[in-house]
Parts: sequence; C-alpha cells; structure tokens
Amino acid sequence: MNGFEEKCSPDQISFVLVTYGTCVYWVQGKKVILEKGDALLIPSGFPYYWKTVPTVMHSKYIVEFDCKGVLPLLPVLASRQAVHSKIGCYELVLERMKRVNTQWLDKPSYYDIYAAALFTEIMTLWNRELDRGAASPEKIKHVEAMKLYIQQNYRSKITKEVLGDVIERSPNHAASLFKAVTGQTISEFVHAQRIRTAEYLLTESQLTVGEISEYLGYSDVSYFHRIFRGITGRKPSDDLDERKRLV
Repeated sequence: MNGFEEKCSPDQISFVLVTYGTCVYWVQGKKVILEKGDALLIPSGFPYYWKTVPTVMHSKYIVEFDCKGVLPLLPVLASRQAVHSKIGCYELVLERMKRVNTQWLDKPSYYDIYAAALFTEIMTLWNRELDRGAASPEKIKHVEAMKLYIQQNYRSKITKEVLGDVIERSPNHAASLFKAVTGQTISEFVHAQRIRTAEYLLTESQLTVGEISEYLGYSDVSYFHRIFRGITGRKPSDDLDERKRLV
C-alpha cells in the first residue's frame, strides 16, 4: 500500500492506534512516525495522508467519529493540533479497540451506543495519561520487565510480591507502578493474558471449556466464565459455536 490522502469532515476526528510495525503520517505537512503502541489523534478538518515504511509491514486500528457533544468533556478531543504519544495502557486500549471493531462488524442490538461507550473509555484513559505526562524511561523499563514476566508465566499465580522481586522493588511499589503506567492492576493484566489465550484455544483447538479453564489456571469453571465474559463481552460457548461453523 502506498497510503492515501484524506481530509476529515468539519465534525469528524480520526484516531489511529498502531498494533504492529511502523508507518508514517503527514498531518498538515508535519511528519509523524508511528510504531507499535503509538496513538495519533487528528482533529476535524485537518488534511493528512499516510504511507508505509518500505520493507516494514504494519497494522493499525482507525476510528473516525463525530465529536459533537463530546468536546467539552475531554481536552484531548478539543485539541486543535494533532496529538501523538505512546500509550502506557496499550493492552487495555487495544482490547477495547478490538471490541469496538467487533461491534461494528457484527452489529448486535445497540452496537453503536456500546461502541461509543467503549471509545469514550479509550479516550478517557488516554487523556488521563496525557494529563500525567510520559512515564520516565526507568519506570517504563520496570513495567516492561513485569509485563514480560507475566506474558511468560500467566498460567501461574502472579502476585505483587513476585513482580516486586522481578524489578527488585517492594511489592507495593511494583503494584502501584504497574497500575499507574498500564491502567490495569496486576490481576487484571494476568486475566487479560489468559483470556487472550482462551479465545485462541476455543476456536483453534479441540479442548473443552473445562480443559481450557484448567490449562489457564482457573480451577473453577464458573469463575472462568465470568472473567471471560467480563473481558470479551461474550460467553465461551459463543467461540465454541464459531469453532463448529469452521469445521
């Protein structure tokens, strides 16, 4: 893809979240390089275009939305300049963006209202980060170390004591730092990692819900059901039905 040119309508804002690779945007003639975890908000009426970086693939989510009625509530949406930052709570925002995308693709009852609510949450989380300012390199380094440990050990019990040892800090410091940067508690992040694997196993394996629950460290299947639905908005059986349709 060579990119495209676009000019937003007077009442429409564009939000971009890069999930893989690198791409380049030009907004009112200014160059913005976006990498995984970067967000870009383009105010209404701003001309822009984007291009891929040669030999580098990328993927992203783009949401274009009407800003009427929302501007007074969130400063980031009232900005008359493009806003660009790396999102600390990337995993949380990505999960919400996936749910927005699913709502618009499947179009269940009241999908537009639910998608708007999810997107409002995304903008609120991001605005809070912008208000706090970027985390220091040392804080980011510690949070990335904790996230890596969780991603490699999410099937096991992970506590603030364990992560405190990982970054050689007190348990309370580890927990508060993790929450401040990612927007999630340690427990919420662990559950999100487990449910991401559950979604894959429910559609791509032959394991039962009970077997997947046990594999991911949930001894109580009903608890697994509650966590799964709370994160995805679906029941595990919905993904099993999708598996059957694909067979």
